[in-house]
Amino acid sequence: MMIDGIVLTPLKRIKHDKGDIFHALKCSEPSFISFGEAYFSSVNYACVKGWKIHTKMLLNLVVPVGAIKFVAYDDRPTSPTFKNFFEVVLSSDNYSRLTIPAGVWLAFRGESQGANLLLNIASIEHDPAESINCDLNEIDYNWILA
Repeated sequence: MMIDGIVLTPLKRIKHDKGDIFHALKCSEPSFISFGEAYFSSVNYACVKGWKIHTKMLLNLVVPVGAIKFVAYDDRPTSPTFKNFFEVVLSSDNYSRLTIPAGVWLAFRGESQGANLLLNIASIEHDPAESINCDLNEIDYNWILA
């Protein structure tokens, strides 16, 4: 089930015999709000990073290398998707951008034995005061069965 405010956008991957081109985000796209910073994060196979929620930052996540399972959880009481989860695996084979609005919890797991790399094109610069972390067991999601 989709969560209110989350957008999954298929992206263009241009095949080339010397190396592919992976589009990520254009300023003309509806999910572009503003540019704060871009950074890469890696996650090892079967390891989970999260849960984290941003209070201001909009995330635009792309996985050009490996495969990463993203799980979002909506605990916004006024949201029409309150208490819902959203799951998706992004990879170069399922090349898409996942846009996560502020106020939605997110965690992710490395799904590929090799490198698993994500790019976040964030709407604001990183500010530790605008995000909250919690332990994996604080949100009732079963990573073992997932």
